[in-house]
Amino acid sequence: MQPPRESTLALQRLFLSRSSWRAYAQLIRLPNVFTALADIALGWLCAVAAGTPAARWPSFLLLMASSACLYSAGMIWNDFFDVEQDQRERPFRPIPSGRISRRAAGVLGALALLGGVACARQAGVAIASASPLIIALVLVLTILLYDAWLKRTLLGPAAMGSCRFLNVLLGLSVAGGSFPTGARVYLALVVGLYIAGVTWFARTEARESNQSSLMSAAGIMLAALILALAVPVTLEKANTSILFPYLLVAQAFFVGIPVSAALHKPAPSLVQRAVTRCLMGLVILDAVLATALAGAVGLAILILLLPALYLGRWIYST
Repeated sequence: MQPPRESTLALQRLFLSRSSWRAYAQLIRLPNVFTALADIALGWLCAVAAGTPAARWPSFLLLMASSACLYSAGMIWNDFFDVEQDQRERPFRPIPSGRISRRAAGVLGALALLGGVACARQAGVAIASASPLIIALVLVLTILLYDAWLKRTLLGPAAMGSCRFLNVLLGLSVAGGSFPTGARVYLALVVGLYIAGVTWFARTEARESNQSSLMSAAGIMLAALILALAVPVTLEKANTSILFPYLLVAQAFFVGIPVSAALHKPAPSLVQRAVTRCLMGLVILDAVLATALAGAVGLAILILLLPALYLGRWIYST
């Protein structure tokens, strides 16, 4: 057994190593974590626009931390359960490449889940509501079901969409009675449906994809954007920006161009490029949806694109 000081130094070397940090950043898909934060920002801004006191910002920060932990946990457990498939198709990932042990990933994944639930609980304490904790617990269950089993079935895209649906509801959990349940569900449904389409589009990204399958997935994403047009009418107190419909069209072009290229030639490189664009496009979609209910201030969500795109230059996101 190593003396305490030697053990401490070994631990420091592990976590201060640049290669080690990059491996963990790849494991949690660090650029994509900001897309999860965008969901929370969407929910919080819309809740404030509906009459929720802006002074609840401590709960907002706790929900951001909760979402980051739960998203990271989902990515970790994804690779934990996919290690055999990744050894064949993605040997460069941290676990199959040996840069992170499967056991270490499992421990980190469990800690991330616990951290996410703990932050959600504290957010609920701050607003005297059990909603954040309940939603976080359901999200944990959905994440584990998806990673361990559902993603290999036809229900995979729907399960992943459900995770994003719940993540938006987590952001909306700070809202009071001024934000009707129906409006919350509709807003979260648009995001969830969009991600279900992206997930379907990405199912065979490591190999040649089926063109008809990609077209169906693209159709689901398009359906989500069409449904988004009705978001302003779901909330009586909506402060809809005049820019909303034009921004939604711009969002469609932003993701539609690489998607069209992948549909024309469904090679892995083009499909992966389209998936990356669609994932980053989620931040834009959240910002656009926020302008539908909270006005132009919703565009502040676009700030989250900066770290996501910057980190994406060195860390893969699919």
